[in-house]
Amino acid sequence: MHRLHRNVQAPASLQRYHHGRDNWDTLTWEVRREIRAKLCDMQGGRCAYCEAEISIDRSHIEHFRQRGRYPQGTFDWENFFGSCNRSDTCGDHKDKCGPYNPSDLIKPDIDDPDEFLMFDPQGGIHPKAGLTAGNQHRAQETIRILNLLGGGLPYMRHAAAKGYMQNLEIWAEYAANFLEEEWRPIVEQELAQELAFTADLPFATVIRHTLINGCP
Repeated sequence: MHRLHRNVQAPASLQRYHHGRDNWDTLTWEVRREIRAKLCDMQGGRCAYCEAEISIDRSHIEHFRQRGRYPQGTFDWENFFGSCNRSDTCGDHKDKCGPYNPSDLIKPDIDDPDEFLMFDPQGGIHPKAGLTAGNQHRAQETIRILNLLGGGLPYMRHAAAKGYMQNLEIWAEYAANFLEEEWRPIVEQELAQELAFTADLPFATVIRHTLINGCP
């Protein structure tokens, strides 16, 4: 999960639908596809929750606040994200996990998940150290409600991070064999290059956390 910016305008066709008059089932296939396209664009082709790769045809329109409990958000663009179609995590799991307080869930276009969550190179995810009790609760609830430790996600995150562990080994060798004023600028430059290169990849957050937290 990473910070998203809702800098993509809602499809004009969505304005034809209004809560209280229309229901979700009346949306045409073309309108749904247009919404999914806009969401994929906004999210860089990644699930808003787990960061797995999604596409227009391999995703679904996720209502952050569920239609059944918040019907006034049925056609609200600010309530939409694109979610993967995995049946036991993310949007699907959220809608099956039972009642919860929606204000406990991290909303990535408003909240910065980096302020709540920490990923490790083994594929784990846990609340960031030093959180207030309230923010720790929100981090734990987000992990639980979206089942971010289930559905094979730890394995996929580990696989994404594994290829960058060699960078850490090389940087550790630099630190062990050269003066800091010699190796530090090189490592910082290489780190910046790797972060820029991987920023738009699936599971980019675990890669970023692995590189930054493992850097000497």
